[in-house]
Amino acid sequence: MKRLFWIALAATAAVSLASCRRPVEEAKAPPAAPVAVTNERASPVQWNAATGGFELNGKALKTAKLWTFDGSTDGFTALGSHISPAPGQGISVTIADPTIRSPKGLNVPGALYPLVLVRLTRTVAGSAWDGALYYSTPGHSETINFLGKPLSGADPKVGETTTLVYDMSRQAIGAPDWTNSVIDQLRFDIEDKPGGAFVIRQIAIVESPDPAALGRDSTLAAAPAPSAKP
Repeated sequence: MKRLFWIALAATAAVSLASCRRPVEEAKAPPAAPVAVTNERASPVQWNAATGGFELNGKALKTAKLWTFDGSTDGFTALGSHISPAPGQGISVTIADPTIRSPKGLNVPGALYPLVLVRLTRTVAGSAWDGALYYSTPGHSETINFLGKPLSGADPKVGETTTLVYDMSRQAIGAPDWTNSVIDQLRFDIEDKPGGAFVIRQIAIVESPDPAALGRDSTLAAAPAPSAKP
């Protein structure tokens, strides 16, 4: 009996010693909180989170392409800037070089889908807003001869969410090229100098059922032409 007692005592001591040597599991850091949308600029074009699509004055827009960046950059790339999936939904972009490109091979008929929508939140102030939208087709590459500027939604303040509305049937330079072309790739230049940062929440290419409802910001009426970057 004594022998069994000492064997049991030794086994208990061994278990206790092993548990003391076992490394303590490190506490996992909680995931970063998503950048909240608390201040969204009024616009006839709005994102409906319940339906997962854009609407014009409350009516769903027919969509050719929609990128929502759910844990991924969805094939969008940056040249020099830092781009990565944002907590929650979207892509975080810290501007070094302004150029952000979509995947190639979009194959979108421009005549049927002349609106490009970019919904974003500014997280860090910048020094030179741009907002130019370039594109390529089977007939030409990106060039300053073919570009759009937003009719509304430009240059948000820090913490402000806005939807940039590009009506490419009224593109700033090169009309009516978009509506006469098949669109292969988009290039979006957010700002003209480094320093700013954004969360891009959604990008879409959609129909334009009511161009008159889109309006135009009075501040954009005399927008200067962009510098020759491409």
